[in-house]
Amino acid sequence: MRICFVSRRYWPAVSGMSVYAENLLRELVALGHEVVLVSQYRDDEAGTRVYGGGPPPPDRVPAGVEVHALPSRGETVVPADWEGDIDELVRTVVGLHADRPFDVLHAQYGYPPGLAVLAAARETGLPAVVSIQGGDGHWVGTCCGTHAHAMRTVVDSASAVLIGSASFRDEVVGNLGSDPARFTIVPGATDTRRFTPAERPLGALQDPPVLLFHGRVDRRKGVLDLLAALPDGVRLVVSGIGPDLDEARARADDRTTFLGYVPPDEAPAVYRSADVFVSPTYSEGFSNTLLEAMASGLPTVSTDSVGVVDCLRHEENGLLHEPGDVAGLRAALDRLLGDAGLRARLATTALEEVRRLYSWPVLARSIDAVYRQVAGTTPDGGWTVPADVDLSCRFRPAAHLL
Repeated sequence: MRICFVSRRYWPAVSGMSVYAENLLRELVALGHEVVLVSQYRDDEAGTRVYGGGPPPPDRVPAGVEVHALPSRGETVVPADWEGDIDELVRTVVGLHADRPFDVLHAQYGYPPGLAVLAAARETGLPAVVSIQGGDGHWVGTCCGTHAHAMRTVVDSASAVLIGSASFRDEVVGNLGSDPARFTIVPGATDTRRFTPAERPLGALQDPPVLLFHGRVDRRKGVLDLLAALPDGVRLVVSGIGPDLDEARARADDRTTFLGYVPPDEAPAVYRSADVFVSPTYSEGFSNTLLEAMASGLPTVSTDSVGVVDCLRHEENGLLHEPGDVAGLRAALDRLLGDAGLRARLATTALEEVRRLYSWPVLARSIDAVYRQVAGTTPDGGWTVPADVDLSCRFRPAAHLL
């Protein structure tokens, strides 16, 4: 089949969704699909500082994938003009289809790409598959009437809606009032060939022990909580960039090293350099970094939160505390650092599970089955969106937070 994959985030944007998209596209090509990537990107100073900017670099695009990159101009103005970006995405997808027809349209993120793909599907008669991911489902639709209507339209009218976990589905259903039967759960995955344990016993500690935070440096990921909870006698490595990098640097002391942007090819070595992975996130769709840490043989401390509890279970393959509970995070770290047997048991269980359950070939086959189910079906074209835009949305003046 010829697949058009439309995303709001792709390399060099530093995001777990860039990792997700790159690996999925590679696996779809391996399954015999012809894949076209239509990727939005930031090229302004603000967007580049937060995520990394510019069109997809050739060395990060899997062989056999055709790329069409579109700057997210609507995110560079205040108030943000996502409607303009959606119109440009629709024109691009419809034009590409006219030149060489697609079989399926697939949007990564419900908004704005999901709504754009839904509109393009109505014009082309193609089925529309939409993946709801991360913050896209946590808060888009809870911010204003425009986005609430848009997200409900996408969930109710897409040919298929994919989501990473049952807990994340339940949150989105609660936010939007959607039918849970509309969702197909397809969990995340990681490359267990690249992410492997270091050549030392699972659960072993260096002197001093090294804790790792890897991902977007954002208070919603709990990085500021981790700095407040940091035990004595350890080193912390913060790997990544994000909207709260300056604040994190200001709160850190000499126990903490900031790596900044880490190229994807260097990420496995960053994990192998650490002893414990810490992800005090407030919520996830399905966390790629947790899977990478599990595959790297690291005992993990995270939160009892949406998108985490679907792959980590307290006392079985990780330790969990309540989101935002700095004292609980400190207690979990102290306990893990003081118990070699616990570290080894948690890391061993997590490593076995990620290799068995969360590999990319398994995920890609699940999505391929969805494509085959919807191929040839007629999209729902009876939806509408309000002509008036709700400019009170809290994301209009800070588009990068959406």
